[in-house]
Amino acid sequence: MNGPIIILAAAALAAFGARWVLKRRRRAKLLAAPLANAHRRILSARMPLYRKLPADLRARLDGLINRFLDEVTFHGLEGVEMSDDIRVTIAAQASMLIVNKPNRWFNALRTIHVYPAAFKSRLTKINGHVHSERDETRSGESWAKGPVILAWDHAAYGAFIPHDGRNVVMHEFAHQLDEQTGVTDGSPLLDADHSASQWARVFRDAYERLRRDAARRQPHVLDAYGATNPAEFFAVATEVFFEQPHALRAQEAALYGELAQYYRLDPAAWG
Repeated sequence: MNGPIIILAAAALAAFGARWVLKRRRRAKLLAAPLANAHRRILSARMPLYRKLPADLRARLDGLINRFLDEVTFHGLEGVEMSDDIRVTIAAQASMLIVNKPNRWFNALRTIHVYPAAFKSRLTKINGHVHSERDETRSGESWAKGPVILAWDHAAYGAFIPHDGRNVVMHEFAHQLDEQTGVTDGSPLLDADHSASQWARVFRDAYERLRRDAARRQPHVLDAYGATNPAEFFAVATEVFFEQPHALRAQEAALYGELAQYYRLDPAAWG
């Protein structure tokens, strides 16, 4: 009786191992492959930041885009017909966040839903025994175990206008990175050489400064939406880190330094 069971278990284990090896090989091939010419033309037209990247980072981004397109499924909603134009533009912006973090991936993500424009999201608030629901218009959402939901017009605008500090794709995928700890609180998984206590101190101080300025309606390099909570602060700071690095470094130098260490990038040096 035990013999057949052992044989079946060994066969199942061998099959699993073979699939794992094939998956690893396919992934390595995708990461090493250049971006298709048609996809590169899309990014050249739609994403100025792609053209600014140093050659080594652009090559890594190409591989990440290849993997993203292979492993993530896109669904169009409310009449959106899915195309390479949409898929590549979104994949490139999302992959920017991990372009220099080879051990990081959006592990929980399987699908992306794309609306043509801002969409209604039903929010439920519970205060004691009082339940209230309301519809809120949004340009993006990130769920802990997927999916990511995006408005295509906002995603396209964020790619094409790279200096206004607003990028809905980067914002929602910053949430995806934040959620990898199991708690969405503005404290993503840090690398072994990154001090968690320093991260917490710098982010807490910068968050409180933004909350103060937002309450007083004073200008700040970060949008006041970042004062909502620490998770939104991290997502908003990520947008500005990539799109307005000089302004962020000038006003919040320590915060810029922490983000530069986390993403292992220095966008201020890209010209």
